[in-house]
Amino acid sequence: MRTAPEGRWFIAGAWAVAVVLLIVAARIGSPLWWVLAAAWLALAVWVIAFFRDPERTWSIGERMVVAPADGKVVSVVETDEPVFHAGPALRISIFMNVFDCHVNRYPVSGTIAYRHYNPGKFGHAAAEKSSLDNEQSSVGVAAARGKVLIRQIAGLVARRIVTDHEVGTPVRQGERLGMIRFGSRVDLFLPVGTRVLVATGDSTIAGVTVVAEWS
Repeated sequence: MRTAPEGRWFIAGAWAVAVVLLIVAARIGSPLWWVLAAAWLALAVWVIAFFRDPERTWSIGERMVVAPADGKVVSVVETDEPVFHAGPALRISIFMNVFDCHVNRYPVSGTIAYRHYNPGKFGHAAAEKSSLDNEQSSVGVAAARGKVLIRQIAGLVARRIVTDHEVGTPVRQGERLGMIRFGSRVDLFLPVGTRVLVATGDSTIAGVTVVAEWS
C-alpha cells in the first residue's frame, strides 16, 4: 500500500511504540500488557490505512467536475464566495471521517490562480460554521470552462493542512492536491448554473466520482 509522505513519521512512531509494547508484554507476561499491546497494534494498522495514498489516474474530461475528496456529501447550497468567485457560487461540502482516504485531488484541469491559508479553530468539520471558523486552505483553479475553488477545512483533531502547489502551477484533473491530517472536510465552489450531479448523503471518491457538469 502506498502511503502519503506526510504520514510516514506518524506511521514510524506508531509502529515503534507497538514493537516496544509487544516486547514488554512478552517479558512480563501480564494479560493487561498483552491487551494494551494488541490495542496499540490495531491503532498502528489504522494509522497506515489513514495515510494511504492510492494511485488514481482517472481523468473524466473538461466538461465534468470530479470530487476533490473521499467521503460523504453533507450539503449542496448556493452561497456567497467573495474572494475567488466574487459573488454567488454553488458549494458542495464533502465530509471525510477517520476511515476515509484523506488525500485530496483536483476536480478539474487548469492553472492555480489563487491560494490562501487561514489559521483558525478545530471544531467539528461537518458543522456549517466550520467553513468560517476552522483552519482552512483555499486553492482557486482557472479552468477552461470557469473558476473552481477548493477549500480544505480542518476538523476536530486535525492540526496540519497540506496543499501541494503554488500559484501559476498547471494542474490536471485527478492529480493530488494535498491532504488534511486526522479528520476534515472539503468544500468545492462552482459557478452558479453548473449542473450538480450529487445530493446530500451521497458518497464520493476523489478524482473518480463526477459531482457536477459544466452548463
